[in-house]
Amino acid sequence: MCESPPEQTGSRRLPWGGLPQSVRSGIEDVFGRKAAVATSLPGGFSEGLAARLESADGRKAFAKAVDATAAPAVGAFHRREIATVRALPPGTPSPRLLGSFEDGGWVALVFEHVDGTLPAQPWREAELERVLDALTGLAERLTPAPALEVAPGAPRLGGWARLAGDHRAMTRLAELAPGAALDLDLHLRLEADLDEATAGETLTHGDLYPFNVLLTGERAVFVDWPHARVGPAHADLVTLLSSVALSGIDPEPFVARAPLTSGVEPEAVDVLISAQAGFLLASSCTAGPAADPHLVRMMTRLGLACLRWLSARRGTNGRPGRASWGRGLPVCASGSCVVTGAGRSGGGPGAA
Repeated sequence: MCESPPEQTGSRRLPWGGLPQSVRSGIEDVFGRKAAVATSLPGGFSEGLAARLESADGRKAFAKAVDATAAPAVGAFHRREIATVRALPPGTPSPRLLGSFEDGGWVALVFEHVDGTLPAQPWREAELERVLDALTGLAERLTPAPALEVAPGAPRLGGWARLAGDHRAMTRLAELAPGAALDLDLHLRLEADLDEATAGETLTHGDLYPFNVLLTGERAVFVDWPHARVGPAHADLVTLLSSVALSGIDPEPFVARAPLTSGVEPEAVDVLISAQAGFLLASSCTAGPAADPHLVRMMTRLGLACLRWLSARRGTNGRPGRASWGRGLPVCASGSCVVTGAGRSGGGPGAA
């Protein structure tokens, strides 16, 4: 039996009717028509509204909005996304921004509607291959990065030094992933190389998990861009493949044949995997009681999947060989998940 995948949507969503009338009117002005129907949509963990709007004449748009006075970090993310999507070059597989609205408190974005669905989780092979192909094209289109002011560093990567300095967080980490707690020195050493490993000239999405991908009949569309940063072309691939590990699938065959990792040193990939695990687990191990439980669970599961992937990559003695990933068992009994050959499939994520 396989463990059910974590929720792909946060628990802090607002319905359309929960917005002040002035904000709804401002969004409708950008939309250019009244919203006869508003439907909350799955995917992503930001607070506030995330809804498909439909007018009486059948026109559709997607709107997201948040009260930035109540959730200032999310408000900053929304403003950042406005700047980012406006800088994306034509042809980028991302929804077109129709406009935005601010009233001094609320921040809202209105996008063209994309008639798509989230990729199935655990991953299905055909959908995964479509997304990986699209990701290669995305990196090519965004190299060199378009002109966009981006903050230095990688704020959503790394966290081991933060964990090491927090006794309560380390106690929690030892409960969740005892192997990671014992291997803290390794992760701190890898984290010391993070600046070098995140250098590059590609505008990367920075949060490329399956809940930020929509599949239509013709293409894969990448949504939610507030965490974009300039870095190596393979960074988003590593992020996405952590969700493949979460599905119980060995990511290594995809790394081996991906154009984006051709010529990339294995240690550079290790640094990104470790840094991703560090960010996710530091966030979940320090989350307070008010944190979104769906988000904490997703971060924990993805962080543990990263550790399992990294452990398999490095083997038991550094990097002389890879540990066994599995024995070719199906990922889940439903038959809808990827089933791979011997040495490529395994069970669900676990502590490294």
